Amino acid sequence: MLTGRCLCGTVRYEMTRAPEVMMYCHCTHCRRASGSSFATNVIVHRDDFKITEGADALGTYESRPGKLRHFCSRCGSPVYNETPGGADWLPVRAGTLDADPGIRPQAHIWVKSKTPWFEIRDGLPEHEEWATD
Repeated sequence: MLTGRCLCGTVRYEMTRAPEVMMYCHCTHCRRASGSSFATNVIVHRDDFKITEGADALGTYESRPGKLRHFCSRCGSPVYNETPGGADWLPVRAGTLDADPGIRPQAHIWVKSKTPWFEIRDGLPEHEEWATD
């Protein structure tokens, strides 16, 4: 089981199964939410993710219709995203994990939105939008 938390420790979660996918997202929303050139996300099945503490401190922002971004309302840390009634998976911010998930990034997604000052040099696959393979 993996655990994670926001910067101040108010919001805590657990994953009952380790994620199988990690990727770098360069979309405009992830960049702005993280304040960085990209966000590193692990993808977990909705049923394998549970908020264990601080659910009442979670803030939610609808970045586009049907896309919810959950963050700690105390420290501002982005924690996870979801599409209610949609996909069965959740992107969780890898930087909030308490331990090594045992996987490494497998791709860059939404590179058409990439910042001009960041060069991708790691040889990972690059997808203009969401990776479908």
